[in-house]
Amino acid sequence: MPLLKLAELDEAMRNFAEKVFASEVRDEGGRHEISPFDVDDICPISHHEMQEHMFHLEALSITTEGRRKKRFLGRKTVNLSVPQNETSTKLSYIEEYISSSPAYKKVPDFQRVQITGDYASGVMVEDFEIVCKGLYRALCIREKYMQKSFQRFPNTPSKYLRNIEGEAWVANESFYPVFTPPVKKGEDPFRTDDLPENLGYHLKMKDGVVYIYPSEEAACRDEPKPLPYPNLDAFLDDMNFLLALIAQGPVKTYTHRRLKFLSSKFQVHEMLNEMDELKELKNNPHRDFYNCRKVDTHIHAAACMNQKHLLRFIKKSYQVDADRVVYSTKEKNLTLKELFAKLKMHPYDLTVDSLDVHAGRQTFQRFDKFNDKYNPVGASELRDLYLKTDNYINGEYFATIIKEVGTDLVEAKYQHAEPRLSIYGRSPDEWSKLSTWFVSNRIYCPNMTWMIQVPRIYDVFRSKNFLPHFGKMLENVFMPIFEATINPQAHPDLSVFLKHITGFDSVDDESKHSGHMFSSKSPKPQEWTMENNPSYTYYAYYMYANIVVLNSLRKERGMNTFLFRPHCGEAGALTHLMTAFMIADNISHGLNLKKEPLMEEYAIAAQVFKLSTCDMCEVARNSVLQCGISHEEKAKFLGSNYREEGPMGNDIRRTNVAQIRVAYRYETWCYELNLIAEGLKSTEQNE
Repeated sequence: MPLLKLAELDEAMRNFAEKVFASEVRDEGGRHEISPFDVDDICPISHHEMQEHMFHLEALSITTEGRRKKRFLGRKTVNLSVPQNETSTKLSYIEEYISSSPAYKKVPDFQRVQITGDYASGVMVEDFEIVCKGLYRALCIREKYMQKSFQRFPNTPSKYLRNIEGEAWVANESFYPVFTPPVKKGEDPFRTDDLPENLGYHLKMKDGVVYIYPSEEAACRDEPKPLPYPNLDAFLDDMNFLLALIAQGPVKTYTHRRLKFLSSKFQVHEMLNEMDELKELKNNPHRDFYNCRKVDTHIHAAACMNQKHLLRFIKKSYQVDADRVVYSTKEKNLTLKELFAKLKMHPYDLTVDSLDVHAGRQTFQRFDKFNDKYNPVGASELRDLYLKTDNYINGEYFATIIKEVGTDLVEAKYQHAEPRLSIYGRSPDEWSKLSTWFVSNRIYCPNMTWMIQVPRIYDVFRSKNFLPHFGKMLENVFMPIFEATINPQAHPDLSVFLKHITGFDSVDDESKHSGHMFSSKSPKPQEWTMENNPSYTYYAYYMYANIVVLNSLRKERGMNTFLFRPHCGEAGALTHLMTAFMIADNISHGLNLKKEPLMEEYAIAAQVFKLSTCDMCEVARNSVLQCGISHEEKAKFLGSNYREEGPMGNDIRRTNVAQIRVAYRYETWCYELNLIAEGLKSTEQNE
């Protein structure tokens, strides 16, 4: 049992969360660039808490001083405690840990930044204890949702959580996601002779979630297989708790100050240890930034080529296929030559500038302009021809471009990519068409894995009567995958395609707000018949809920599982980030269609952000950890112990990341987690 009992939220808490959400939505329309830590005047608690704080400050000072002395008596320095690897509840001090850990023997001595004094959290004792309770539960919430969906939650915070609860931490690899291992030499990546047999299960979507029944009779009795079907009420309670937590004054103050402190601490670390980190890298034979593995984890398939590549392909296709029928209109079919004549242009006259597919500064937080960049020369006809999988020539040009990009990646050797392909949920045959395109064109590259993005455009489809309700969109997105999982031999192309998929993305303009708060009063997906788009959280929850059930079923069958990695954080409300914190494995955001390939993007980032070689290698290593390539490949690229956190998980011979840097990151991480643990222990002692 947890040390801290977590009471269920009452109606007052739900009402408070709704007020906070309402104020947030009301503020979204006129929000400009402001600090994410600013407290808005309309915050329902900020002024009230400040008055309460000032009123009680004098009365609290006496008791605070006594508690502070009792708590920190005899301590001149806040010690860092690190969880031990064995299954115990003991935390060892950093000096003891360094002297006893074999991994730390490989870490050169470096100068550490410590805080001296009797108190080091940066806020009042009472506020600190309130914050620790909230942050502890927030970490428990994320851990719960990650483990239920076979997504990733790091071991280090799990160890601290078990220590807080007085329980031994035990490593459990059954919670890890499963990715398809690399294709062996001489093996066909599109083979279908090894597909599993039909399980004969029956499927039914109920309230937006696919339920699995052993038979049709069991479905009639509503007796589904015992899989971890998500509980909507529990999710809403957890969501409301987090919404209330992030609106609390003490939490705002503590997190703001800790982030400012961490930023300053890293600057001091760099000043003290930059030369020692550089010395490590100079003494590392063979490896440098250019031969470290790096993965582009956020790129759309339609943007995986650079501008010059696309322009070159358009001109080449015109030279070869000028008289080929490639496009169909209502009036007639057009050859490539006739299509360009209709557009009043000639490929010879095209330039990189006139192609205009570079997402520059004008597209930042302008989703309308950003989408236009997918149309070469502003012509949607060229997008349909060259950047679509479903067109008159069955996506042949698009497949050829992608395979050329894959060849470039293989030749570069150290660069990988995770392109995204779209499933819209408009019709159930989208999966069949996409997988047929993928398999028939034999789109395989050892340096590529794939993700599926689901645009949040239900309102567009509903306004045109393509869908009767939101539940039908969910059914079109998920039901074909469940069917291919239960009976792979009946869906061979889709079954093969799913082996190369690592996760799902949710995409659209985050600045658009539905004004709807996801709650127990929200219509069920089959009841959402209005033309308004559901909220970001509504979309995210039902995608996550189906991924949970799907992953459980696929793991039972020994198949690969999927991550949930939505777009989040560029222009949306704070509720988007809160939702992603609960249920997303990771998030990534940025502008697509950059004019430089991956290596040059690193070079630009190094100049703009003043990154050192160690910084860039650290970013590259993190991209490999974040991506969905297989365990076997990550072990090869990063070292066999890459799953370990801290210096023990870093092989500098492969990553070119200084052990000093990794040790600093790990110790800083443990320090922050230990602050929470110490605050909770103090709370228990005082009670």
